[in-house]
Amino acid sequence: MKRLKPAAFPLLVMQEKNKLTLTVQYADPRLTTQVPRAAIRRWIQAALFFDAELTVRFVTEKEGRTLNRSYRDKDYATNVLTFNYHEDAEQATHADIVLCSDVLMRESDEQKISLEQHAAHLIVHGVLHAQGYDHENEEEAVEMESLETDILLQLGFPDPYSIS
Repeated sequence: MKRLKPAAFPLLVMQEKNKLTLTVQYADPRLTTQVPRAAIRRWIQAALFFDAELTVRFVTEKEGRTLNRSYRDKDYATNVLTFNYHEDAEQATHADIVLCSDVLMRESDEQKISLEQHAAHLIVHGVLHAQGYDHENEEEAVEMESLETDILLQLGFPDPYSIS
């Protein structure tokens, strides 16, 4: 069952601080100082429509590839994976958001954007997935990308989809 989404008024809802229990794990410690816990909390809070229990984990390419192959049948490391453990509107969002440090660093170099900017985008993207948003079809993709853009602009980052 998909969680009800506040699509008509997302920025109004985001202004309220929802309860957030956050664990950050640096299985790959290279980003410990570059992507600090305080920034992650701020980015998540900006994208949170509901109370949440989230774990954000930074992994190596090997672990990222293993997870993507095991859970999505795709034999490569992807930038972000979201594991949502329930979608009951009566309960807090409970999810793990896994970021592959190698892919994150490579993509930020390729796109010529800061690591912080790219990490913020992927974390916001993962938080939206954890709350039931998806991009499996054009309509869903437009809605999700619009939310990501609005949230990132609110956080002081540029539109991630206008980067050339």
